[in-house]
Amino acid sequence: MSLFTGVEQAQLTMTQTENFPAFLMTLLQQQADEKSIAWLNQKVEKFKESGSKTGFFLAFSQASRHFSKDLLQISEQKAQEAEKLSKGFEPSFWNVLQTARTYLLLHYPQQKQVWFDAINQLFETADMHEHQALFAALPIMPFQDDLLPRAIDGCRTNVALIFDAIALNNPYPSTYFPEANWNQMVLKAVFMQRPLYRIQNQDSRRNPALAEIASDFAHERWAAGRNVMPELWRLVSPFLNDEFFKDLKKVMSSEDELEKKGGALALYQSDFPPAKGLLADFPNLIHGIESKSITWESIGQEYQQTRL
Repeated sequence: MSLFTGVEQAQLTMTQTENFPAFLMTLLQQQADEKSIAWLNQKVEKFKESGSKTGFFLAFSQASRHFSKDLLQISEQKAQEAEKLSKGFEPSFWNVLQTARTYLLLHYPQQKQVWFDAINQLFETADMHEHQALFAALPIMPFQDDLLPRAIDGCRTNVALIFDAIALNNPYPSTYFPEANWNQMVLKAVFMQRPLYRIQNQDSRRNPALAEIASDFAHERWAAGRNVMPELWRLVSPFLNDEFFKDLKKVMSSEDELEKKGGALALYQSDFPPAKGLLADFPNLIHGIESKSITWESIGQEYQQTRL
């Protein structure tokens, strides 16, 4: 169920249908040539007039011939416009082809049954890059409550490109996923070693069950002689207790400085009384946290770089 109120959901739907196509077109015009833009507008007019699913499907597929997979070049002004249109929308992580395909999606007739007949068929037949566009567009599609089963099912993939489109830089999961499905998605992101700092609104969705899952996962990794991604401890920090504190003691005894940064930040952000005592032994890490040179984002970025 959506976390929006009915009024907010109505406002969001109106925003999508009225403002997003024009905004996406301004982005396309900055990076696509005039012939590609003309092709896109021609296809939109044809399937809007005819109501032809076939025409829509062909345009969605053939867009790859006319638009590149280059990332969108988003100015600060455009980023702010995107945020005003829909909180959490981050087109800087989209490519030009995704944007063109989303433009097509938002122009298909939005009578509910008609729209879902077409969209469900797209989901069933889409290739990897088409799935990427479909899932990344979830927060600006109509009928978002009804798309929840599709989004949850999409998280079962082991293809990082598709999983990332749902889980990373996307406000849809934090808005709509029930706790159990949210926890499964976050755990899968940990298992797949995806950058957790790019999961939107994760602090507000942290919960005791997820902290337990994260701790159990860490124990399994340690038992297998493997390391634990340092961002994991962000999930545990608000729920620190005697058992989790033992985990962080182990982390802080590591010879890996990045692991210790993650442990230190989890301790620093915790209200568990013994946490500050343990952290006091690491003044350099405290200074890094207080000077903002150690953040969950910087830890996640450094961890991803070590894996390249």
